[in-house]
Amino acid sequence: MEKFHLSLIDILIITAETLLVVVIGLLAARKVKRTTQGYFLASGNMPWYLIGAAFVSTSVSSEQIVGTIGAAYKGGMGIANWEWWSLPTYLLMMIFFIPLYLRNKIMTVPELLNRRFGPACGGIYSIVILIGYIFVFLPPVIYGGSITLSELTGWPQHYVMAGIILVTASYTLAGGLSSVMWTDAIQCIMLIGGGVIFYFVALDKIPGGWDAMVAAAPDRFHLYQPPSDPEAPFLSLILASFGVFLFYQSSNQVMIQRILSARSKWDGMMGLIFSGFINIVRPLVTCLLGLIVYHWLDVMHQGPSLLPDDQDRAFPVALQLFAPSGLRGIILGGFFAAVMASVSALSNSVATIFSLDVYRRFWRKNAGDRELIITGQLSGGAALLISSLVAPLVGTVGLFKYFQTGVTYIATPFIAVLLMGIFWKRASYGGAIAGLIGGVIIQILLAVALFAMNINLHWLYAGAIAQVLTMLLIAVVSVYTTAPQPEQVKPYIWNISWLRTLGDGEVKRPWYQSLKLWLALYALAWCYIYWRFW
Repeated sequence: MEKFHLSLIDILIITAETLLVVVIGLLAARKVKRTTQGYFLASGNMPWYLIGAAFVSTSVSSEQIVGTIGAAYKGGMGIANWEWWSLPTYLLMMIFFIPLYLRNKIMTVPELLNRRFGPACGGIYSIVILIGYIFVFLPPVIYGGSITLSELTGWPQHYVMAGIILVTASYTLAGGLSSVMWTDAIQCIMLIGGGVIFYFVALDKIPGGWDAMVAAAPDRFHLYQPPSDPEAPFLSLILASFGVFLFYQSSNQVMIQRILSARSKWDGMMGLIFSGFINIVRPLVTCLLGLIVYHWLDVMHQGPSLLPDDQDRAFPVALQLFAPSGLRGIILGGFFAAVMASVSALSNSVATIFSLDVYRRFWRKNAGDRELIITGQLSGGAALLISSLVAPLVGTVGLFKYFQTGVTYIATPFIAVLLMGIFWKRASYGGAIAGLIGGVIIQILLAVALFAMNINLHWLYAGAIAQVLTMLLIAVVSVYTTAPQPEQVKPYIWNISWLRTLGDGEVKRPWYQSLKLWLALYALAWCYIYWRFW
C-alpha cells in the first residue's frame, strides 16, 4: 500500500471544518443565560432537530467508528446490531422514561434517584458515573481520535491529543449545553454526510459491489448471530434492551441531558424519533466499511490481512486504500467532529453532575449560579485532563471491548434500581442502597466465579445475570425495610395515563407532526432492515 498523506486541500478542509465548529460553539456561548438552567440545560429551549442530531453525535465517536469498523472486519455484519438495534430501547424510553423526566422537571439522573428513594442514592450515582465518564467513557474517545490521526499523519500522538482537548474545551466550557447541542448538530451533518459518501466510494472499488462481497462470504452478512457468538449474539441484544442499552440511552446523564433540554415533550419525543432515522444510515459510517476492508484484504488479497490484535487499524487502512485527496479531508474532518462531539458532551455532563449533585450538595448548598457555572467549567476541564492521561491504557485492551465492557459494569446496578423504582411502589430506600452497592459486589463475584470456572461468557450475558440478581436483592431488602411514603413515590411510579400526553396532548398539531406517524415510518424501515439482513 502506498504511504498515506494529506494534501494541502485535505488540511484546509479539516481546518475549515474544525474552525466552523469552534465558531458556532462560541457564538452559541454568547447567547447563553448565565444561570444553572441556562448553562447546564440550555434553558430547556432545544428544538427536536437539535436534540436528534445531538443524540446521535454524542453516541458516535472515535471508539464507535474505529472500534466497530474493526469489529466488523473481524466478525462480520452482526456488529451492525450495535447501531441498528435502537427501536426497542427507544420505545421503552418514550413510554416509560421520557415522560417521567419531563413531567417531574428533572435536571439530572441523581436528582431523580434522590427524589424517588433518598439522598444517598443520588450521591452514589454521581460518584460512580463521574468515575465512569473520566475512566471508561472519555479515554476511548480521546485515544481513538488521537491514535488514528497520529497513524495517518505521523504527528506525535500526545500533540494530537492535546489539540483535541484544547479545541473542544474552548467552546464547551464557555457555553455549556447550548454550545454542545449546536456544535453537535453541525458535527452530525459532517460525520454522516462525509461517512456515507466514503462508504459508497469504497464500495465502488470492489468489483461486483455488495453482491460480490455477499457471494464471497455469505456467513458474514447476517444480523442474527447464535447465542454462542463471541462478538454479537442476538440473544444478548434482547437482554440488553432491558439492561445496559436502556441505561445508556435513558439513564446515562450524557445522553438523557439532550432530552431534558427539550422545549416541550413533543420536541423531546420527536428528537428521539429523528435520531432513529439517522441511525438507519449510521452503520454505513461506523461499521460496514469493515466488510469492504475485509473483502479487499482477505478475499481479493490486495494487501496483508490485519492480525486479530490489530483490527482497530481497519479504519485507517480504509482511508489509505479508498479515499482520494479532498475526500480524505472531508472524512477526517467528520471523524474529528465526532470526537469533539463526544468529548464536549461528556465533559459537559461531568460539569453538570459535579456542580449540581456533588459540589452544591456536599460543599456549598447555597452556591449561586455564577459559582456553580465556574465550578462546572473547572470540573469539566479537570475531567478532560485526567482522561487524556488514562487514554493510553485503552490501547492495551481494544477500543470496542474496553468501552462496552466498562459501560456494562457501570450500568447494571443503576438500571436495576431505576426499573424497580419506576414499576414497584414498595421499592424502598434501603432496597435501593442495597441494589447500588450490592449490584457492584454481585458483578465482581460473578466475574470471579466465571474466571475460576474458566467460562468465557459474553459481557452482555454477564450483565443480564447480574441485573436479575440485583433486582432480586432490591426486592428482598425492600420487603424487610421501611416502605416509602405514598406521596413521595407517586409522581415517579409509571401510570398508563402518561401515554395520553406523550406529545403534548393538549396542543393541536397538523397531521405531518404526528409522533405516531413518524414512529410508524421509522418502525417500518427498521423492520425491513431486519427482514432483509436477518
